[in-house]
Amino acid sequence: YEVVTITGDERGAGTDANVFVTLFGEYGITPKIHLASIEHDNTGMSASWFLDRVVITDVIRPHLRFYFACNNWLSKEEGDGLYARDLLASMDQMDMPKNKYIVSVFTADMKGSGTDADVFINIFGEFGDTERCLDSDKNNFEKDSEDKFTIEAPNLGKIRKITIGHNNKGSSAGWFVEKQVILDDMGNKVVYEFPINRWFALDEDDGKIQRDILVGADQPTLEGGKFERGLTDIFNVEIAALLSPLSRVTIGHDNDGVSAGWYCEKVVVYCPFTGIEQTFPCGKWLDEKEGDGLIERELYEMVSLRHRRQKHPWSLWIWTTDMPNAGTDADISFQVYGEKNKSDEIRLDNKSDNFEQGQTDKFMQVELPDLGKLTKLRIWHEKRNPFAGWHLSKVTLMKTLTKEKYTFPCERWLDINEDDNEVVRELPACGDLIYRLTVCTGDVGGSGTDASIFINLIGDQGDTGERQLINCKNNVNKFEKGNQMDEFIVEAVTIGRIRRLRIGHDGKGGGCGWFLDKVIVREEGKAEAHAVEFPCNWLDRNEDDGQITRELVPFVDGQRLYISYQIVVKTGDIPGGSSDSNVFVKLYGEKGDTNKMMLVVSTNNLGNYFETGRVDIFTVETFDIGQQINRLMIGHTNKGMRAGWFLDSVQIMVPVHGKNYMFPSHRWLCKDEADGKTEVEIYPSEVLEMEQVMNYEVTVVTGDVMFAGTNARVFIQIYGEKGKTETITLENRSNNFERNTTEIFKYYFPCNRWLAVDEDDGQIARELVPVDEAFMRQDEDEEGTSATLGLEQKMSTTYTLKIKTGEKKYAGTDANVFAILFGEKDDTLINLKSCKNYKNKFEQGMINEFIVEAVDLGDLEKLRIGHDNSGSSGWFLDWVEVDAPSQGQRLRFPCGRWLDPGEDDGAIVRDLYPADLQTEVYTPVPYEIKIFTSDVFAAGTDADVFIVLYGQNGMCTLQKHLCVNKRERRLYFERGAEDMFIVEQLEDIGDVIEKIRIGHDNRGTNPGWHLDRVEIRRQLRKGKGSETTIFPCERWLAKSEDDGETVRELVASDIITQKLLRDGTLKTTEMEVEDALEAHGYKVSVRTGDMYGAGTDANVFLTIYGDLGDTGERKLAKSENNKNKFERGEVDRFTIEAVDLGQVFKIRIRHDNTMVGADWYLDQVEVQDEDTEEVYMFVCERWLSTKKEDKRIDRIFYVKAVIPYHFTVSTGEDRDGSTTARVYVIVIGPNDAETDRLWLDLAEGKKCFAAGGMEHFVCYGADVGEIKRVELGHNGVTPESCWLVDELSVAVPTKGIKYIFPCKCWLAKDRGDGLTVRLLNVLDSSTINIIRKVNYSVSVVTGDTQYAGTDTNIFLTVYGANGSTEEMLLPKNGDFERDQEDTFTLEIDDIAPLKKIRVRIDGTGSRPDWFLDRMRNLTTEEEYLFTYENWLSKTKGPKRTKVCELPAVVDDKEMVEKTTYIIQVQTSDVGGGTDANVFLIVFGEYGDTGMLPLKESTNRNKFERKMKDVFRFPDMLSLGELSKVRVWHDNKGPAPGWHLEYIDVKDEAMDQTFRFPCDRWLAKNEDDGQIIRELACANNDSIDLSDKTEYEIATITANTDNASTSENAWIVLEGRKARSKEFVLENKKKKFLGATDTFEFSSKHLGEIAGICLGHITKDGKKVKKEVFWHVLEVVVTEKELGNYFFHCDAQIPLAAKKDQFQTFECYKSVESFASKVRKLVPVKYEIIVITGDVKGAGTDANVFITIYGVNGDSGRRQLRQKSRNLFERGQTDRFIVEMLDLGELLRVKVEHDGNNSNCGWFLECVEITNTANSVTTIFLCGKWLDANKADGQIHRVLYPRC
Repeated sequence: YEVVTITGDERGAGTDANVFVTLFGEYGITPKIHLASIEHDNTGMSASWFLDRVVITDVIRPHLRFYFACNNWLSKEEGDGLYARDLLASMDQMDMPKNKYIVSVFTADMKGSGTDADVFINIFGEFGDTERCLDSDKNNFEKDSEDKFTIEAPNLGKIRKITIGHNNKGSSAGWFVEKQVILDDMGNKVVYEFPINRWFALDEDDGKIQRDILVGADQPTLEGGKFERGLTDIFNVEIAALLSPLSRVTIGHDNDGVSAGWYCEKVVVYCPFTGIEQTFPCGKWLDEKEGDGLIERELYEMVSLRHRRQKHPWSLWIWTTDMPNAGTDADISFQVYGEKNKSDEIRLDNKSDNFEQGQTDKFMQVELPDLGKLTKLRIWHEKRNPFAGWHLSKVTLMKTLTKEKYTFPCERWLDINEDDNEVVRELPACGDLIYRLTVCTGDVGGSGTDASIFINLIGDQGDTGERQLINCKNNVNKFEKGNQMDEFIVEAVTIGRIRRLRIGHDGKGGGCGWFLDKVIVREEGKAEAHAVEFPCNWLDRNEDDGQITRELVPFVDGQRLYISYQIVVKTGDIPGGSSDSNVFVKLYGEKGDTNKMMLVVSTNNLGNYFETGRVDIFTVETFDIGQQINRLMIGHTNKGMRAGWFLDSVQIMVPVHGKNYMFPSHRWLCKDEADGKTEVEIYPSEVLEMEQVMNYEVTVVTGDVMFAGTNARVFIQIYGEKGKTETITLENRSNNFERNTTEIFKYYFPCNRWLAVDEDDGQIARELVPVDEAFMRQDEDEEGTSATLGLEQKMSTTYTLKIKTGEKKYAGTDANVFAILFGEKDDTLINLKSCKNYKNKFEQGMINEFIVEAVDLGDLEKLRIGHDNSGSSGWFLDWVEVDAPSQGQRLRFPCGRWLDPGEDDGAIVRDLYPADLQTEVYTPVPYEIKIFTSDVFAAGTDADVFIVLYGQNGMCTLQKHLCVNKRERRLYFERGAEDMFIVEQLEDIGDVIEKIRIGHDNRGTNPGWHLDRVEIRRQLRKGKGSETTIFPCERWLAKSEDDGETVRELVASDIITQKLLRDGTLKTTEMEVEDALEAHGYKVSVRTGDMYGAGTDANVFLTIYGDLGDTGERKLAKSENNKNKFERGEVDRFTIEAVDLGQVFKIRIRHDNTMVGADWYLDQVEVQDEDTEEVYMFVCERWLSTKKEDKRIDRIFYVKAVIPYHFTVSTGEDRDGSTTARVYVIVIGPNDAETDRLWLDLAEGKKCFAAGGMEHFVCYGADVGEIKRVELGHNGVTPESCWLVDELSVAVPTKGIKYIFPCKCWLAKDRGDGLTVRLLNVLDSSTINIIRKVNYSVSVVTGDTQYAGTDTNIFLTVYGANGSTEEMLLPKNGDFERDQEDTFTLEIDDIAPLKKIRVRIDGTGSRPDWFLDRMRNLTTEEEYLFTYENWLSKTKGPKRTKVCELPAVVDDKEMVEKTTYIIQVQTSDVGGGTDANVFLIVFGEYGDTGMLPLKESTNRNKFERKMKDVFRFPDMLSLGELSKVRVWHDNKGPAPGWHLEYIDVKDEAMDQTFRFPCDRWLAKNEDDGQIIRELACANNDSIDLSDKTEYEIATITANTDNASTSENAWIVLEGRKARSKEFVLENKKKKFLGATDTFEFSSKHLGEIAGICLGHITKDGKKVKKEVFWHVLEVVVTEKELGNYFFHCDAQIPLAAKKDQFQTFECYKSVESFASKVRKLVPVKYEIIVITGDVKGAGTDANVFITIYGVNGDSGRRQLRQKSRNLFERGQTDRFIVEMLDLGELLRVKVEHDGNNSNCGWFLECVEITNTANSVTTIFLCGKWLDANKADGQIHRVLYPRC
């Protein structure tokens, strides 16, 4: 930005003070307009300044010019005394926007309330903010005074808050502000009030002298909370401003009290006005003695956890009358009804002063759902209180947002001793009614009851609520046996037509069981004929079904309208989790909600309910609340000795709807735990589909004759048109129903299979399917033959069941296990006796396999599995897998539960449902395959024959072997035989079979085979019939016959169709196949690498893939040019015949690892299509070996646009946090572009994501662009698969970015919110810029010399023109063997073009010496060769070195020259020299020299006082221009301290000497105590920007049609210092023709180039007759002193006659020149602050080191140490000052320790580094362990600054 200030034309207007300016833009405070704040420091002789205006120009976009009018003094003496002003921007220089604000401040009337300090105010508005100092010179802010101030400022719009405070100066600084601050916005005519009424004093109140005050509201304080460990505190906070959704919250405490420290887990804020609930994670201490010592924190929202509640805020006012004793001490409850819905029952806790005589009670925070227009309100209280009687006057409800108001008059008692003795009143918005109830008790033994009865009438317009039936109108002793009819009156607001009623009792008393015959309901005043009768039954725990509450519906033709809900409640398995309280539940559906239903009688009847770790099952019957259950409310009455309850989860099954709802809870419902709630609303995490059933009510009437009853178990099975029910046992009931068949069809049920354990497939039970008569008779013409039925008979299908018994102790069972498969069409019972793989079944950890044939069941919906409880019966079932070929599905049914009467819920039979993520899908259809073996000599075969079918567009089946064992192979494929196979596991490849591939494995006694033809038949998709495709062959498949091939591809010749007509006859048609695929020949050339041991004797197999199909796996058996194939350096050629593959895009090549020399180095494979002559090259350059590289013998090479993603997953510390499930990630970009599911499979040997662990993965997936979201999930559904995820990081090295997603939540079915998938939003992540990486293929060739191989560690450092990498350890996949080429794929920093590499060995291992021949680095653009041909060894070779530097060779040209460096070291005339060992590293244009020990000097005694030592280093790679030297010593010897004057480095090749002055101590006890110094080169003069310079401009024209031009171009360079003149790019020698054109211009220095203006102009200035464009791709501007500037254009520049048409482009990348970087190298002190985490065992006693990387290089490895201080202790902050040359912008740091000492593990919280020269602080967050035994076991971390 160019800032121009115009000083006014006033006397004394100028200033010699220091002037500061602050700019505020759209990325700053305000999103709407620009503000500038300008001030000076009031120093100098003449500080006062009259500023006229400021003009600011955006240099990059010069058309953006902003004018800031001032026309005022900035002075303490002149004008209003202000010397800091806010100025408002305008694009119009004549515009002068201003506004006035009058601030009124009230000081309180109390002792010491006034202040002498300087008071300031900051006003925040929607357009920005302004800060002012309120004048205190005139004795302002005195006790009991009002002070007014006028502030001129830009228009800030609507004011949101103020910040007011003082600087604590003066003798009496403390200040008490009374009432409020009033702000009068004169321009907008608005008055704002800011209530305060607090101290601004260090020794009063909370000690604050500055406060943020919201409009009209006090600062919210959270008072009355417990803030105890594990508790959740809930507060209602009222403020005047609607701030939701919040951007952040600030939370803190006043640090008062004995134990003020507080660990805040998170803050959840719910705004009832917007319905938005936001979560702000904290997870830190607010404690002066813990962590970072802060007691106030700013928290930011985790956006992915935000959700919206569907409730609205109301205000409730209740008037109690002024009658004597009208008040009540009881708790009041109410419920509101509207046209759309009704509210829950809401309880108003009665504090000591509520509901008193003549009082109005206001409840301002009442949340109600959308009820529409309100119709009535029900209000009641608990009558048990001795002073419960209450006389209510009226109730008022007002909707807060719309001010909609309802009044409900009452003027009646709610008292059991007054009026009509009722404690429930319904207050209407319309007229009320009286309902007369007649309750009839039955005439059976024990039918009467003494229990308390309640009833609720439910109608079209609402319900009456539960009413106690106390005042009987006709009988004193109620509910007695003998058809007694008791009458009651219920007053209620009209509820419309009564649809049902709910009646029950409390189950108390000795004879509480009650046989209710019926209830009759009649409206008062209506005839008896209009009464509605509700029949009932027992309400008794010991009778019928044990229910004591029932929902009754009117008796209309015997129809029952209610449905049953099965509620499964799991109590958590934690200490004290059980409850003795009464539990209730309420369900909410789309049609309405149920009443509160007490869970008193369980179905599984475990005795004592809600015990720790137990599952209780309840069945409740109520009306249908809709197809979808939205939520449920569950709680308890908080009564009993141990009322507190830990609810783990609730599951609700609704068989009628076929839905299974999962409601995770995993929380306390306890007054003394968590948030103190005893009831909670839960939302479903998952809705599973289950089998949909209907309710059938079965009435069995036993005859009235002697002995008519039975004690036998009676069952029923009901059949209908759509199927049948299961067998249902009727307890103590009897009846028989016979099936009545109404339609008769004639079917045949053929079998032709063994029913024997030792024959066929071992089955002794079969399900047979009917076959149409026409198919049975189709072969009757041929005498003595029976019908050949394949497909028609095979409508039954084979199911393979795999059953996994769990790993738990005693998990196995000896009981008889059975399973029932339920499909959409039918079900089948399976007795699991004949196991395929184990004789002793269902043992711990075992997987048993069973094969079952059954009728096609359709899509499998569920599996019922159980046992008969015999023997050692307890069984823990992990999962069941069912392979169903008829559906093309392999389904996994997870269980993870006990089938044991003594465990879990006691069930021994369970219904399991398939898990979607664990389901594999394929698309099979049954095929009938007939193989005709020729009738020639020796035509038959014993080999294993396989077949593959191909459809259109390359679709194909998997390879299918036709025989399953040796016995079948001996029986089939005999000479002249016709063999038929029914194959159902093959995929559906469409309607057309274009080709087949058939072959064999060439094994057996007679493998050679002459195949005549193949016929493949399948059923028609529409209608009855089949289609047969014929594939002729008539060739040998034999090694010793024909061409030696054992695999053939056959093309279809004819198709025969048979169709069943309506008259029952078969119609047969035959036709030839037109446009059949052609056979192609493919020449395959395989090149074996030229290195030691590269050849192989193993069998090699190749598959070629094209867009029309593939060749299948072909053995490369016989080389056409070499007798001994796949030898070192040889090329072997093969010919493969195959049907046309189309465009070849992939190959798969492998070997079988047989023979002695199986390892194979494959160089490349070339595939040529002989027909099209197209050649496809596949560069491999990899080992196929089980011992080398990545130990793979199977490789795929193909082209696909994928990039690497690096994932790091941290698991939480919870003991149950680990998971064995399979984890996946999906990366999602813009427009929902996403990768495939990337599975994070653990490394070999790791079984789970362990608690507290950290795992790293690299996956390849599609490039989705900028990441927007990441889906993290796993496929586990059992309790064992729960997973606590702490953090996920996603790095994209190719783009140089990393996202860190804090998760800290469960992915579990039964924990947290029950989700096993999380969608993480990038808004919640921390974004970090990392070093951009490029993938290089690195080949390392070991020499062909005796003992050349090594097992030592090899390190590689790469140097390029744009920087260098860190030292990398080459991954060892085996040893580096003699004459062997090892290839690695390495991610290397984007530093190309490469200049040199440094290779180092550490000399470890049994063979430490290594003869390196050469290295090769490959990118997609270039190949770099590095040749050494020598030893790396301390004992071998002429050099005796473990380090070598190799220059990069490109096109036979070395990128770096060799030179000799002569290093002269001048010791100062201070001190006595040094005896220590001295080392240095020289840095230059092409990297560094590595560590050079200064050993052999021209002087015998080195580094003596005033002495110059000379060292010679020959055969070094030149570094070009030098930048700095790093010099240090090891501090050894009697006098190690050393004062160094300078170092000279001479490059003999360049004949240039570079001086590096020092004049500093390198001594522990002198200067700053450092023994390492970095010295900058003094050769580079500073640049004079006033001089002229040369600019080189390169333009790149697009290489497309009409891109070029014959006219001129012109350019203007926009620099940060100045703007160039217009340079004409003259088109003299046919420039701009699709190439790069270069122009040079001389110009004044412009500074850094930020933008360019580019135009296209005619040569002669004539008018343009037609549209002509110049398509320019890129412009590069070079200035050798500053660097290169790149401008991406890719634009059509229109031709114009004048220079008034142009396009502007901004610089997208700049590369600073080396000279420019060197000029910036000045010594700087860096403050390094290291914060150790506040977790157990966080501190370390190890030695800690840090390396800092910046744009100007790195610091080298520096040890962080201090004298007399115990560093890096838990929760401690350690500070270090280190001097080094300016690193520029910091890019990353590497922190590590040496692992010494027993307590070496270290939890590093973060590192803060401040450049003390410019006060720029960079924060590097870590928050991870550096510990060999924790997390990922790393003791070093590379940290990046946040974006």
